[in-house]
Amino acid sequence: MSSKTLNYSCTIEQTPAAELPQTDRDLLAAAHKAALQAYAPYSKFQVGAAARLENGQIVLGANQENMSYPQGMCGERIAVFTAGAQHPGVAIEAVAIVSPSPIANPNAFMPCGGCRQVLLESEQRQSGAIRLLLQARDEAVLISESAANLVPFAFDAQGLGS
Repeated sequence: MSSKTLNYSCTIEQTPAAELPQTDRDLLAAAHKAALQAYAPYSKFQVGAAARLENGQIVLGANQENMSYPQGMCGERIAVFTAGAQHPGVAIEAVAIVSPSPIANPNAFMPCGGCRQVLLESEQRQSGAIRLLLQARDEAVLISESAANLVPFAFDAQGLGS
């Protein structure tokens, strides 16, 4: 078998928050409010998330650290899992993920790999894309129209042989 190169590319838009539709600005504001509830005494990296559901409900999450690091939970996973538990069967339209932390890089603020996988699987379960709004501090917003953009060569049912 001869080798071949597999390429993957994605498009992430960067825009000033003031140019976003009001619904997106409101979602970002809710995520910033959620970040105030983050418990991050070890990393000092607070993350807030807000998920907007198709029924208009907003569900919040904030990262919760634990001295035994693997036992903590990221803010975006808390928001997505809470939405599923409190509003089963209601699709997530968008998730805003923010960090007020001074060390958050505005040009590269992204969910961790585990959160990317959860967001991707949420899209697959609801058979529809989830718009992602990512903002470090009060800088420009990175926008992805789907979590699939953030997961090249995603781990999915095909990878399991299904």
